[in-house]
Amino acid sequence: MHKTVSINFQNTPAGYGIEIGRDRLTASGDWAKACRGGKTGKAALVSNPKVFGLYGESVKKSLQNAGFEVFVCLIGDGERFKSFKTLQKTLGIFSENRLSRTDVVVALGGGVVGDLAGFAASVYLRGVGFLQIPTTLLSMIDSSVGGKTGINSSYGKNLIGAFHQPKGVLVDVQTLQTLPKRELTAGFCEAIKQGAISGRELFDPTAAFLETYQPKSFAGMIDDEKFTAGLVALLSKQIAFKAEIVANDERESPDKVDGKSRKILNFGHTLAHALEKVTNYRYLKHGEAVGYGIRFAAELSKKLGLLDPNEVNLLNDVVHRAGTLPPISNLDPRIIFETFKYDKKLVNNSLQWILLEGIGKPVIFPNADVPPSALMSAFKEITRT
Repeated sequence: MHKTVSINFQNTPAGYGIEIGRDRLTASGDWAKACRGGKTGKAALVSNPKVFGLYGESVKKSLQNAGFEVFVCLIGDGERFKSFKTLQKTLGIFSENRLSRTDVVVALGGGVVGDLAGFAASVYLRGVGFLQIPTTLLSMIDSSVGGKTGINSSYGKNLIGAFHQPKGVLVDVQTLQTLPKRELTAGFCEAIKQGAISGRELFDPTAAFLETYQPKSFAGMIDDEKFTAGLVALLSKQIAFKAEIVANDERESPDKVDGKSRKILNFGHTLAHALEKVTNYRYLKHGEAVGYGIRFAAELSKKLGLLDPNEVNLLNDVVHRAGTLPPISNLDPRIIFETFKYDKKLVNNSLQWILLEGIGKPVIFPNADVPPSALMSAFKEITRT
């Protein structure tokens, strides 16, 4: 019940493996050592109090048994802690413990931990080694793979960051048994997004899995071999898709606008990031915001004559299978749309929408060709149901 997905870049030699399985944390030290070619040294274990309380001691002990000298850096839990203040604190801990260029940073947690720890690793001493151990569904299939790291600012989400590829990623599906239902819903919204832009070969298995297994039942099913095997297989497919896109467009080239551009991974994210910003990163989980972003982009695609209404209904149905999203009908769409000007996908001061011409047929669409009335109408539609 173990799979490996490899990611190999076209223009750089720095490929790595993503290990997916169950009961992997107890062997995380040997894995980390293998990712570093047999080297040990110091390991800065970055996590948050909740995740560390569940899995930190196990990972720390495994790293120590493998020969690493481990020190722990705990950060706050939530998007609002992906900040300059937290970055400065983390870099200070690295310095106090004399982390060197031959040592490694290990991120144990969700996307916030991974993004913050990865960015800290990228700027400390101009770059130290980095390993990812994601513990949320969303970070397993998305943020831990591809090397995007960063922090949020008053201007918007992820506008300050760097590309810093990890030396390896370790996914242990057993951590999902302690994940709150909202986090599972958030992760599956990201999975639906990837299926929507990939095609039926990924979308259909994702939709079928959600029809068979409800996220609220996951905690009691991790010990079921059939369930776990299906989950590992689905995560492997999701990660393989992300890895393929990233390998072909590692740094999201502004000039690459075809169906293999890394930009297509931003499907649903323009509205999602805006929703997160206007609610101060406290109301919606990232994946929940993506769930609304998927529905919004689908409605907008329909209104622009790109997407068949039946496929819009299908996307809505599968998002609903993932779980209930917090209501957003009380938010002012004009304020939300105003934040689009800070979106990181701007090219030559022009926003680029990732829309759909069909499942598996993403298209990059200029905002100049989108009537404001279509934006408002699409937003009203997704807040009605």
